[in-house]
Parts: sequence; structure tokens; C-alpha cells
Amino acid sequence: MQTNPVVGAFDRNLQQILEWIERAKQAGCDLVVFPELSLCGYPPQDLLERTSFLDAHDRVLVELIRQLDGITCIIGALERRSGPGKPLYNSAFVLEKNKIAYRARKQLLPTYDVFDETRYFEAGGTSTVFPLQGLHFGLTVCEDIWWRRESYQINPLEGIAIGPVVPDCLINISASPYYHGKLGERQRIFTQLCRENNLPLLYVNQVGGQDGLVFDGHSMVINGAGALSGVAAGFAEDMLVVDSDTWDETSGQALEDSVARVEEALVLGVRDYLHKSGFTRAVLGLSGGIDSAVTAVLGCRALGPENVLCVAMPSPFTSQHSIDDARELARNLGCGFEIIEITQAMTAYRDTLGPLFAGLPEDTTEQNLQARIRGNLLMALSNKFGRLLLSTGNKSEMAVGYCTLYGDMSGGLAVIADVPKGMVYELAHLMNQKREVIPARIIARPPTAELKPDQCDQDDLPPYEVLDQVLHAYLEEYRGVEEIAAGGVDVQLVRDIVRRIKFNEYKRKQAPLGLKVTTKAFGPGRRYPVVQGFIE
Repeated sequence: MQTNPVVGAFDRNLQQILEWIERAKQAGCDLVVFPELSLCGYPPQDLLERTSFLDAHDRVLVELIRQLDGITCIIGALERRSGPGKPLYNSAFVLEKNKIAYRARKQLLPTYDVFDETRYFEAGGTSTVFPLQGLHFGLTVCEDIWWRRESYQINPLEGIAIGPVVPDCLINISASPYYHGKLGERQRIFTQLCRENNLPLLYVNQVGGQDGLVFDGHSMVINGAGALSGVAAGFAEDMLVVDSDTWDETSGQALEDSVARVEEALVLGVRDYLHKSGFTRAVLGLSGGIDSAVTAVLGCRALGPENVLCVAMPSPFTSQHSIDDARELARNLGCGFEIIEITQAMTAYRDTLGPLFAGLPEDTTEQNLQARIRGNLLMALSNKFGRLLLSTGNKSEMAVGYCTLYGDMSGGLAVIADVPKGMVYELAHLMNQKREVIPARIIARPPTAELKPDQCDQDDLPPYEVLDQVLHAYLEEYRGVEEIAAGGVDVQLVRDIVRRIKFNEYKRKQAPLGLKVTTKAFGPGRRYPVVQGFIE
């Protein structure tokens, strides 16, 4: 059962679990399996330091055990402990006959990227094999089947393989967040694991958005030969029914890790972030450019076009093409659309600042004023009408600071902040596959901020295909300047891009939360100091 919990919403999560248990019973199942930390939601972070949170968790666990009848249930749960070390285990409980019959404690606690589990949990020390209906199951929690020799001293699966009882099948409960490429990576690891141990695997993953993370589901069965035997839906709650007599069969299905999956992740991330935060409606600035166009499509698909308001805010530098394209896009989507001229506000700012700016030439200051006027107007609409403001900047721009604090960076959620510019275009083409939603001119025209006459992004930035290549190598592959330059990019250009990344760390620290869809997003998984003197 891949469920979509809300962190800390214990009664809601319990009710959801009980409803899925009833469906499993109606389907004739003997065992129902839920993801990692299903009762509290993942990741609960510092809520785990609050006794009241742990008490609420234990209360619903007792209630689940009390109501469980006629089926065995595996649930991801917190387990308190005493003695030296951390106060909790991240556990999987096997519930049957109104008690915790068996338990598996997570042994490998990840501390890389967005994970920080040693902050809260003590590692388990033994592997668990339990019997059910004449079979034996080796039970593990998430990272325990992602063992890598270079990262961990122990391999939990070795404990299962050399135990007194050899299992017939492995079960892994997980809360594994999505990024582009994760589906293929996950399947490769599971295929190797099943082949090496000659055992099938039942993998159960959480689904749903939680802050900037998106959990994709895709729970699956891998047979002992490493082939996919069955897979649940991606980016949606689902129940995958498995027959132990046929789990060694091959389904012929394949997990396609395409840009379409990125779109699904972003749509789910937007929907869950708003709905779980109590919002139903959104507002965004629609410039006539590709970034805001893609964000608008994602917002409408996540929330329904009737709940999205797009606002064009032309200045004297805005072309008529931009206004027309923005209006056409909104018409194609069926969402709300308004135009607010900012020329008068620009004049007021210039008049107010004129005495202090006297004798100084115009520069990016005046350009940034336009962005900040727009940001203020959008925030006013957000406040007045209870609409969450979606910011529209992409990863390439965020990386090098081609964005304005308190201007286009204003907002409650940065929808495409982890989407490189090249992938923004891929998403736009995908969105237009069935019919033209985004006007063709938006995709074809050179990107421009339209903050001064005849402006083009490439006046200030290298071509996006080069910029994205360097950013991927530096941010996601951890390559150094010389190594990147050896791939054919001018070394001075690489140094300048890296300098911009470091210089603009302060901006990203103040940016709205973004949805993670690459292996290394700006956010909690990338921790760099704002003030530093290291030069490569």
C-alpha cells in the first residue's frame, strides 16, 4: 500500500491506513504492507524531539493494533528506546493478533543529501526474518537494501542471508524521494540485489509531496531473477496485490524515467504543498516567457485552472508579443488572467529616489526596481485573496543569481527552482504534445527579462546549453574547474560560473522552498556557507 501521509496528522494517517487495510481484506490478502514511518509521515525532522509528538504517535499505534483484525500488517513506525545513544529507532513492526509480533530496526541511517537520520535515530543491530502462511520474509527498512561498501561497514542483507532461517522473499518499506533518474537507478540496484540473493523483493514506497521532496510511489515486485514482476502507480496512492504463487513471473513492464515523470513529480509537489498547507488557490506572474508559462501549466494541472490566477505586469520595456502570448496561454489553460500596468509605479519610485540617485547612471538598480514592484503587487494579491504565490525562476538562473531578491524570487513555492533551463524547454514541448497549450512563440523566442530595451538573457549569461552543462558537472557530479574545462568548456567561463554560484549563495538562502527533481537541489540537501574564502 503506497500511502500519502501528512506529517504529524496522526488521526488522518491512521484513518487512511485503516481504509487501505479494509481494501486489502476485501481483496483476500493475508498481509498488508505500508511504507516507512507511515503513521507519522516522512520526514518528521525535529518534531521527533517533542514528547507530545511521540505520545500522539504511540496513541494511534495502539489504536491501530486494537482495530487490526483478520490480517497481518507491516507498518513503519517510531520505536522509543532507552540507554546510551539516540532515543528512537526507525522501525518496521509486524502486527498480528493484536500485538507487535516482530520488528525490524533500520540499520543503515543515511546522512547524505536531504537525509539526516543519525540526528534522531539509533541504528538497529540485527536483521529480521519472520514467518507467515508457511513462508519466511526478510524485513528491512529503506536504506538497508541500498548498502554500498564505501558508505557502510555492515550489510543488513548479509545478516538475513546467514541467519538460521533463509527467507523466501525480502520486504522493504521505504520513503524514497524522487529525482530525475531515480527510477532507473532504483531498479538497477534492486535487480542486482535479487539476482545476488536469488530472492524476490516486495518494495513498498511512500507517495506524495512533503515540503520540497516528492515521493513517487512506484512500489514494485522484483522476482528472484531480477526482473520486474509488478509495479504500482507512480505519483498516486495505489494498492499492488501480490500472489506468492506467481511473484516469480515477469510482467513485461518497464519503468520509464522520462521528462514526463518530472512533470508528474512537479504537479504532485505543487498540489500537495498547497493542499497540505491549507491553500487551494495560487497566483503567479505571467511574463510571456517560457519559465512562467511552464509554471502556469503545472499550477493549473495541479490545482485546476479555476484556482489559478495569472497576472501580466507590463512595463514600457514589455513587448506587445509578451502580453499577447501571456493572454493566449491563459485562454488556452482556462485560468484567470489580469493585467496590471507598472509604468506609474516605476515613475513613483524614480521620483522618490531621484534626489539620492542624481548624477548617477542607470544600471541594474532600475531593472531590479521593476522586478520588486511586480513582486510587491503579486504578494498583495496573495495576501488579499488567500492565494499562494508561485515563483517561476529556474535552476540555471538561481544558480548564478540571475534573479532579483524580493522581486521575481518572491513567493511561497518555487515550482521549477530545481529544473535546469534546458529541461524547462523539454517540459514545454511535452505540454504541447497533444495540443498547443503554450503558444509556439513563447518557446521559439530568445529568453529575455525585458527590463531594458532589446535585452536578452545571453547578454549576461553564457548559452543555456553550456551553462547547464557546467552546472550539472559542478553541482551534481562534484567536478572541479579544471576537470570541467577539460570537457571542452573555456576555463575562464567555468571559473566565472563557479564564482557566480558561490557569490549568490545568500540569495538562495532567502529563496522560497523549491521542489527537488534533480540529484542535487539548492536547499537542505546542499549545505554551503554564505561567507567563505575558498577559491578553486
